[in-house]
Amino acid sequence: MLTLPLYAVLLSGCSALAADRDPESAGQQLVTEFWRAATAEQQQMANSQLLATAKDIDTLYQWLRTGPDWLESAPRGQLDLQREGADGLQFPYVLLVPESYTPDQPMAVVFNLHGGVNRAKVEKGGVWWRQGYDSLRDPDRIVVLPAAWNESFWWFSNQAQNLPAILRSIKQSYNIDENQVYLTGVSDGGTGAYFFALFQPTEWAAFLPFIGNPGVLRNPNGRVSYPLFFDNLSGKPLYIVTGENDRLYPVRAIKPHIDAMLEAGVDHTWVVIPGGGHNTEWLPDEAANIAAFKMSHVRDPLPEELQWTANRTDVYNRNHWIRIDERAERGEPGQLVVRREGNTIEVDARAVAAFTLLLNPDEIDFSQAVQVRVNGQIIHNEQVGQSSQTLLKWAALDLDRTMLFTAELNLRLAN
Repeated sequence: MLTLPLYAVLLSGCSALAADRDPESAGQQLVTEFWRAATAEQQQMANSQLLATAKDIDTLYQWLRTGPDWLESAPRGQLDLQREGADGLQFPYVLLVPESYTPDQPMAVVFNLHGGVNRAKVEKGGVWWRQGYDSLRDPDRIVVLPAAWNESFWWFSNQAQNLPAILRSIKQSYNIDENQVYLTGVSDGGTGAYFFALFQPTEWAAFLPFIGNPGVLRNPNGRVSYPLFFDNLSGKPLYIVTGENDRLYPVRAIKPHIDAMLEAGVDHTWVVIPGGGHNTEWLPDEAANIAAFKMSHVRDPLPEELQWTANRTDVYNRNHWIRIDERAERGEPGQLVVRREGNTIEVDARAVAAFTLLLNPDEIDFSQAVQVRVNGQIIHNEQVGQSSQTLLKWAALDLDRTMLFTAELNLRLAN
């Protein structure tokens, strides 16, 4: 039975010396070691080798765009795994990898968040879905079943770190389609899907909250309370299902949130199950629509328009290529609305003192000046230098071949 780190099982097959291979093979070997680095020391060594071997930043960029050498030996089937958090807490989860997985074909990923989080922790190997795993298997997708419990709700900070860490481990071991990673949840899991949509959307293509309620996130009785910025849902589609007579979250409880989404222009589908309760008896009838929704919604990793509102700058402050670094007013959430057209970036900023723009060479012509206009005032209008160190920094953080950045533009607004 496998235990994490899963990529450590695979790393043993990647020990060939890059120096003995041709430049392209050496580059892929070094990217493989970079991709699967498990410690800060391994990451630093991989960085140094890549910087020494790549003849220029364009070569390094193309190597990272190609990605690592995926191994045919990656385990398939039902894998009972766990990861250890920074504080030593163990997070069990199950991975369902189709036998049809092949390393030469990127595969979509679906996370399924279960309900009933206010229960005791189930240890590794336990079952969180009472109907078992068979109904969740998908021949076309890797399915991830994480666990939540009474000390680790989906919307707690430890789960905000856990789900991206699990996804990172999968990226280190399998050739996934980074732009087809979906987050689905039922009941408390549906509320968890809302949490990630509202606070950490970058990794996900779409969110599917079933019989959940975003209002729980701002209820102090949920042991943590968050402000709900529905504008943050813009750009990421949602497929929402509500039972008409749900005893916990009936239509009348959900409709105000749907109205807020409508006002914010959020791309969403709201399905109300006539006479439905707090259950998933409707799921077989809705399965084809859900599958079609996923197929028709693929993530744009570098969207031309973005917006983000944040009341914190230590976490939950990034959306793809924008990040709020400092708020201008205590207690006032910072807000950015950003539009990129060629080398011109228009920014509407409210209560923001400093922010970062991440720049990609397929979107920006670095031989020309980059103009940034904030609230109608030009605050930057000059060339921006690309950096291999910046490229490696963000590639290590994101492990995303489709979302690479060669420049980080840190901007501060005048008081």
